[in-house]
Amino acid sequence: MSARRTTALIESLDAHPNADEIRGLLCRLPCVSDHALPMLASGWHNTTLLAEARRRALEPDSPLVLEVLTCFDTVQALFADDLRGEDDYVHVDPDTTTTALKAMRDAIAAAYARPILTPAEHAALMRAWRGVFPSDPIIEPDLGGRAGEIGLLLDAIPRLADHCHDAVAAGEFASIRIAGGSVDEDVRLAARDEAWHAAVLTSRRRIWHLIQRSGRTAMTGYCRVCRSRGRDEDTTRVLTLCVDAACGLLVASSLEDDIVDVLTEPVGCVVSVDNPAS
Repeated sequence: MSARRTTALIESLDAHPNADEIRGLLCRLPCVSDHALPMLASGWHNTTLLAEARRRALEPDSPLVLEVLTCFDTVQALFADDLRGEDDYVHVDPDTTTTALKAMRDAIAAAYARPILTPAEHAALMRAWRGVFPSDPIIEPDLGGRAGEIGLLLDAIPRLADHCHDAVAAGEFASIRIAGGSVDEDVRLAARDEAWHAAVLTSRRRIWHLIQRSGRTAMTGYCRVCRSRGRDEDTTRVLTLCVDAACGLLVASSLEDDIVDVLTEPVGCVVSVDNPAS
């Protein structure tokens, strides 16, 4: 059986023969430091072999190519601040970051397309990445001391997005909507700003962006039951409250308790805000 025909059987990451390398690489992306960006950029040099390997890796019948393109979009979102280069906390030249992201995208393409690439093609696409990260153990990003509650919220978001088809989710949705309505929005937004500044100071801004992106994906995606895409104002509001609460929990140890409370109290039906995870 040809490599191309074999890839037709790969319908999910769980079925991918190179799943460990893919998962390890994806887990590392939101943890890439500013220090690593110039090293990735200096190791990336486009060549004829690299361009051909990239073309093969991104052909329409390559393994899980739609997931690859989604990963590319995620990388762009994680480093959006760095690419703009407008904020005081960005210390790497945007052109350097742009080149570093090329190395990241090539590594992602190589990991997914490994079953159809020659060893030389795979090595060429991975070279800049492996020059900085010789291996990618599967280690989830550090979500802090309240990771369990963040996990509950991220698990709840897709369920809440489909609340019209789930009685339990509908109850949670109504509770969050009502609780959120009693929160002063100016105070809530100020609390979110404080949490964002804490994420910058603790070098967790890319994990913050990852959480925000996960929430936006649920807000704008198709309903898993009726496949409709519409998201009304209430749904957007509820999911925003959940995402902002998760981001607040990410940096809870660096914030005053009352700031964390402002962000998490509306979602108390999903997470136990009275008993923080240790």
